[in-house]
Amino acid sequence: MRAAVLTLALGAALALALAWAAGGLDGLAAEAARAQQQAQTAMAGALRRLRAGEPGALALLLGLCFAYGVAHAAGPGHGKLLIGGYGAGSRVSLPRLAGVALAASLAQATAAVALVHAGVGLLALSRERMTGLAEGALQTASTAAIALIGGWLALRGLRGLVRCLPAPAPPRAAGHGDAPGHRPADTGAGHRRAAACADCGHRHGPTADEIARLAGWRDAAALVVAVAIRPCTGALFLLILTWRMGLEAAGIAGAYAMGLGVATVTVGVAALSVLARDGALLSAARWGRARALAPALELLAGSAVLAVALSLLARGG
Repeated sequence: MRAAVLTLALGAALALALAWAAGGLDGLAAEAARAQQQAQTAMAGALRRLRAGEPGALALLLGLCFAYGVAHAAGPGHGKLLIGGYGAGSRVSLPRLAGVALAASLAQATAAVALVHAGVGLLALSRERMTGLAEGALQTASTAAIALIGGWLALRGLRGLVRCLPAPAPPRAAGHGDAPGHRPADTGAGHRRAAACADCGHRHGPTADEIARLAGWRDAAALVVAVAIRPCTGALFLLILTWRMGLEAAGIAGAYAMGLGVATVTVGVAALSVLARDGALLSAARWGRARALAPALELLAGSAVLAVALSLLARGG
């Protein structure tokens, strides 16, 4: 059953990748843009009803914000590219990557709240200036951060491939292996635990598990920050409008409802990428090639993220 699910996920991921490369998802992007425009118009109406004190207006507003987030995430975006590429290339678990996707979406909403309250409250910026900032400098910064992560993933995959190459056998001195007192390097559990030094009783470095945990948290933080740098323009629209209408709390709640809507799509992308990666590794294991395929996937995924981010930067972010 598990093998069938992984194989199906791999096939679905490949089909989506081919459709995207051939431009077959352009229609979906256009429909997502139309849905966002309709949701924005409906949100303005819900805000007027909320200001008039009509019952159920807040629930309607939050539902529309959630739907806007789903439509926004269904179109082209940086978050899906980064989350999907990282899931396809790194040996990250599905729960952890899903948590990162959720955290990135909520952090993006937090960035929108902070930008609007700082821009309107402290700097008296107009809606046009804040939207221009989000779609200009902040979008460029987010894309550049994604390009850096993609390049780093590609480099890490390349180093992994190099480590898979057979190492040349070191020359052995005559009789060295039989010399009294010779002790081979400790490659067992004690070595992996980085036991205390016999001379001073202290450890001189982190264990392998500690390094892995540190790298995992650093990866997660980098992913969240790269996505959150660029706030959603729909959230900016809502927050500025509610600020002008004296409905700041409703605007903040709506921004986070949008973040949850975005997260439903990005978590789905995370699940598909992880399951497709595991499906590819399972297939490779049957041929004895799983060890080399893992870093190869990381190299390919990182290169794809880097290439798309650089093309976006070349077009202005």
